Amino acid sequence: MNLALWILAGLLAALFLAAGATKLLQPKAKVVETSGEWAESYSPGAIKGIGLVEVLGALGLILPAALDIAPVLVPLAATGLALTMVGAAVTHGRRTGEGQHVAFNVVLVLLAAVVAWGRFGPYSF
Repeated sequence: MNLALWILAGLLAALFLAAGATKLLQPKAKVVETSGEWAESYSPGAIKGIGLVEVLGALGLILPAALDIAPVLVPLAATGLALTMVGAAVTHGRRTGEGQHVAFNVVLVLLAAVVAWGRFGPYSF
């Protein structure tokens, strides 16, 4: 199970790192084009903030355990990313025609929750 949690954390980290970097490095218009119309409702600073949270969460899933420096940050990062995706699901749920995004967000919440459960509980570092 430890290996499965590492693989799951790695996949989540790659996904959140890519998504967060996109939001951090691209202008708002490009984010709207690539990530969806939800971004129209947010200021450029808010979009960059969301991207920063995603990048930090991705780093928090891997680096603390890999470097053996405060590995308790891994389940905290997983919990934070799960909460971030709950917010994303609410945002997409309020918008018309974004049901597929809600489903994807729910899957990410569940995957991040599994990592948090495993690393807080029976498979902690």
